[in-house]
Amino acid sequence: MSKYDYVIVGAGLYGVVFAQQAKLKGKTCLVIDKRSHIGGNVYCENIEQINVHKYGAHIFHTNDKEVWNYVNSFVEFNRYTNSPVANFEGELYNLPFNMNTFYQLWGVKTPQEARNKIDEQCMEFADKVPANLEEQALKLVGKDIYYKLIKGYTEKQWGRDAKDLPSFIIKRLPVRFTFDNNYFNDKYQGIPIGGYNVLVERLLDGVELKLNSDFFQNKTEYTKLANKIVYTGMLDEFFDYCYGELEYRSLHFEHQLLNQDNYQGNAVVNYTERNIPYTRIIEHKHFDFGNQEKTVITREYPQEWDKTKEAYYPINNDRNNKLFATYKQLASQQNNVIFGGRLGDYAYYDMDKVIRLAIDRFALEKK
Repeated sequence: MSKYDYVIVGAGLYGVVFAQQAKLKGKTCLVIDKRSHIGGNVYCENIEQINVHKYGAHIFHTNDKEVWNYVNSFVEFNRYTNSPVANFEGELYNLPFNMNTFYQLWGVKTPQEARNKIDEQCMEFADKVPANLEEQALKLVGKDIYYKLIKGYTEKQWGRDAKDLPSFIIKRLPVRFTFDNNYFNDKYQGIPIGGYNVLVERLLDGVELKLNSDFFQNKTEYTKLANKIVYTGMLDEFFDYCYGELEYRSLHFEHQLLNQDNYQGNAVVNYTERNIPYTRIIEHKHFDFGNQEKTVITREYPQEWDKTKEAYYPINNDRNNKLFATYKQLASQQNNVIFGGRLGDYAYYDMDKVIRLAIDRFALEKK
């Protein structure tokens, strides 16, 4: 007899939501994680009473009212609205591209003036079929927006020249002809009061947890413990990379405690010029409207991924998509393993999507 109904590999959002849903139906679960903390990449570290997003900014946003009500049933969310600022050679621009941005770029004051300026800059590319990301961006928004706000940031993010990146990465670019700096269009947005750890801890209430535990070091034993494994790690790793490695981009974070109360006046400032190695600086206290005497900032550096680094962004080109499909076929033959989450699905998911997928996947389980 197995000791648990489920052993869940990974204490990120997919794993802990699945565990909460299973517990609700009287199922027994063991959640394990190789890290020393819960929450996966939404984990926050408390430094000087500031909730520091250790693995990059996480802003919850959704149009899914059920998911919004679900997370709010565990913790109250604040009213934070994501309104990043871009810094290009010392010039500041509002994001996403909106009337504030266009006024800062060109001094235009009406939507029609902004449309005319963009149309004028895009005209020479109108009849071109974009062969790469640079041509696609120039066709969509023209040279000023592209060279100041897209090119350098994108090249840093992907570690490639924009001319060497496929055009599908930016099939569309959101352009708003209103004075609206709200980055997301979603109806619901905010951050858990007290940080994401509060949400994750409450999701895991009453669920057995084991940290600092690498599934692959005791794969046979963990498999024997449960009727089913819920696996949220890298799909290719589960199969020992038998068909080759899927590719990712990774990130490196440098956190700094400063003896001042306000460093940049905004939670997120993007640095869009190529010769600055980091893509953005995050000032965490602004996520919570903090008034602490000190502040913590984080510089975020994109980097090439290897097995020693955390996998953040899947590189969904033709080669990797075909390889993933091969692994997906292999995964479908595993009757007692459920694969899910951003790594299990080799997809970049927003948090609300991960939660929805976990809820829906457990709903498929026979009661």
